[in-house]
Amino acid sequence: MTDVSDPLPSDLASAHALILAQRELLAKEQSLRIDAESEAKIRALEIERLKLMLAKARREKFGQSSERGKQLIEQLELAIEDLEETQAATETTAEIAAPDAARERRARGPRGPRKLPDDLPVERIVEPAPCACGKCGGLRLRKLGEVVTKTLECEPRRWKIIEHVREKFSCRDCDSVTEPPAPSHPIPRGFAGPSLLAMALVAKFLMHQPLNRQSAAYAREGVEIDTSTLADRVGACVVALDPIVQAIRTHVLSAQRIHSDDTTVPVLAKLKTVTGRLWTYVRDDRPFGGKDPPAAFFEYSRTRAGEYPQRHLADYAGIMQADAFAGYNALYDARRRPGPIIEAACWSHWRRQFFDLAKLTTAPIAAEAVRRIDELFEIERTINGKTAAERLAVRREQSGLLVAALETWLREQRALLSAKGDLVKAINYGLTRWRAFTRFLDDGRVCLSNNAAERAVRGIAVGRRNWTFAGSDEGGRRAAAVYTLIETCKLNDVDPQAWLADILARLPDHPAKRIDELLPWAWKKARQILPAAA
Repeated sequence: MTDVSDPLPSDLASAHALILAQRELLAKEQSLRIDAESEAKIRALEIERLKLMLAKARREKFGQSSERGKQLIEQLELAIEDLEETQAATETTAEIAAPDAARERRARGPRGPRKLPDDLPVERIVEPAPCACGKCGGLRLRKLGEVVTKTLECEPRRWKIIEHVREKFSCRDCDSVTEPPAPSHPIPRGFAGPSLLAMALVAKFLMHQPLNRQSAAYAREGVEIDTSTLADRVGACVVALDPIVQAIRTHVLSAQRIHSDDTTVPVLAKLKTVTGRLWTYVRDDRPFGGKDPPAAFFEYSRTRAGEYPQRHLADYAGIMQADAFAGYNALYDARRRPGPIIEAACWSHWRRQFFDLAKLTTAPIAAEAVRRIDELFEIERTINGKTAAERLAVRREQSGLLVAALETWLREQRALLSAKGDLVKAINYGLTRWRAFTRFLDDGRVCLSNNAAERAVRGIAVGRRNWTFAGSDEGGRRAAAVYTLIETCKLNDVDPQAWLADILARLPDHPAKRIDELLPWAWKKARQILPAAA
């Protein structure tokens, strides 16, 4: 290593050599630092410890506390799966940052299925042979053999092996060996093809099938892939897809109006569960004739503290449609930077309170409130999809009178009721936030409800009945990332599995500056143009 006291070179060639040496040394030191940081985060010992606990629990399964042992096994299996996903994500991040050093220091070999069935069809893809020597440019090439890279791929209900054949040639002029470059793979160390990876992601996060159930289903079809192997692939895929997740986030937060909501997600913590949160922020300009594509972005947090939406929306200023969660209040502060968020309340949420009271108590006041609110929604259905100016004109002509009459009627009814009754609480919910509820009368972009966000989290509420809980905070963040991709596909009428399969195949060689071309709406448009051009 060059000491700071060493004299600097006086000629240009020596200075150039010194700079190259310093750059090489710096790259090596950075690689070692990344390696050390990743190794600190990779909890291989924790995984082995949990595996031992799982083996012990399996032995105890047939003892006196069999029911408790069964629940413990399920918890441990999910915890192991989540830790292995985290380990794979950490390793993939390190390999992307320093791929050459990662190949040299890799201690764990590539994971693959235990044994591929002998009867799987094999599809050979022969890469174009070189026409000239890659070293000297000579044309006298002689074939030496082949380098075959096998990839396990899955088409709908059909398994196959794809062999990428790269023919090797030797140059008779300089005896060097030339072969085509190896094809890019969706994720490092991967044996699984992009369609198989997409199927696993969609099955887990859209179809709500935990990886252990997927592994069992694959085994029944004759292909044995361990749950730990699938977890490794899921963690690596989330890292690879992060640029697209961030591009969707940027697109959502560039909107003039967004929807926000959250839902609970149980999270495993020391073999118990705590209640975490998945937040969604939805951009959908279609109700007021907007041309920009819809999208949904998800975030995870351990609690429902107001600091999390404040952090998620730190750079956003515009209209937000949401419920009356107190944690949002700081976002509406006029002194907030880069500017206050304008609150627009949800009439569906308010209507639901009156509807529940009318259903349970047959209260005529609650039923009348529902009828009056329904009149507003009937008007909204006639102007859905029209421009903001057209919507605003209809609202001022028709909805304004109904809203004014509703306010007067509610205040009259409240004066006749007990201040502690549930009906008064429902009335006060809207009257105390009257400015936020009447925002739609001043802005044609505002919707009457927050249903766009509620629809985005509905799949999570259905899915958690199957997967029961997330394995850790890291698992919650991975779920948020994949839900961002899947829900955005659904909003744009794109098949998530077909999109993921194509994107995972193209992403490694796609320029980072053109990442917008891979977003679901751009991908759909390009697919529609190709058949038309043909």
